[in-house]
Order: sequence, then C-alpha cells, then structure tokens
Amino acid sequence: MLCILLMLLSSMDVALAKGKKKKAKKIQRTEAVYEEIDNFDFLYADDYNVNMSFASTDDILRQATSFIGTRYRLGSKGPNAFDCSGFTSYVYRQNNIAIGGSSRDQYARNIPIRREEMQPGDLVFFTSPNSGRNVGHVGIILDYDPIENTFTFIHASTKNGVKISSSTDGNYSRRYIGVRRVAR
Repeated sequence: MLCILLMLLSSMDVALAKGKKKKAKKIQRTEAVYEEIDNFDFLYADDYNVNMSFASTDDILRQATSFIGTRYRLGSKGPNAFDCSGFTSYVYRQNNIAIGGSSRDQYARNIPIRREEMQPGDLVFFTSPNSGRNVGHVGIILDYDPIENTFTFIHASTKNGVKISSSTDGNYSRRYIGVRRVAR
C-alpha cells in the first residue's frame, strides 16, 4: 500500500514540477511524512523529544551485550566500568534515550507494567542487600518466557561486572521488585 502511494506521489511530483513549485514541495513533504510513519519514527518538528527518536530494541540489546565482561565499579557510568544504573543509562543514552541516572530514578521515571507484559528492552528492578525493600539494582530484559514466567536480563553485577542472569537464580528471584517500560 505504501509503495503504491509513494509511486503515485512520485509521478505526481514529476507532473507538478513543470507547474507550481509550491505544490511540488508540499507533495514531497507528504511523502516524507509517510516514510517516517512507515519507519515508526513519528518525528514532527515542534513535538520532537529526544526520547522519541527511533532506537530499535535490537540496537539496544546489541549495545548492551557488547559490554559483557566489562568490570563493575560503584558510581561508574561507562564505558570502561559500570555500576548497575550507570550501565542501563549508558546503553539507552547511546541510543538517544534518557532514562534517569540512579536505579531509583529509573524506576520512578519509566512506565510501570505487569510482569506478564515484559518485553526485551524493558528495565527490571530488584532490591540490593543494602537497600531493604527499596530499589537498589536494575538490569535490561533480554528474554521473557510467558509459560514459565521467567526472564533473562543483562546487568552490571558487583562480583562479575556486566553479565547475563536469570530470574530463576535464587538471589534475584527473592529480590525482584518490578519492571518498567522505557518511554521512547
């Protein structure tokens, strides 16, 4: 459908180029808007927001997994070392999405969703040994199994640096708090 519309607009563009330039420009702009919609990029001049710029989940996950093995250092925001929130904010920031700096800030700023709704790229939150029942750790969902209600996630752990873990790991299953969808 879109291809037919673009071909139609292109042929009209040639016909109008011989006529008034103003109409030809308007059709070119319409074509650009349709291309943006087809790419799910919805960028309209006055409404542009850095969190609305297009970044695919695959890009985010590819970037995140490229840091596996990077060491942990409290307060570090990358790229040579990370703490948990420094890792998640760095990965999203590299994709032009601001999610907040600390794990608590990321938990508060992003959209709450039910565990059954989680998808790759969502943020998952846990308590930490020193945070009581408060948010103290964050990671990025890599995969969710709705049948088993389990997931894998990538995060910066204090002992092993950036690594992939499972929700079935006893340490994380007991400390799970919730999941947030990043506003894009």
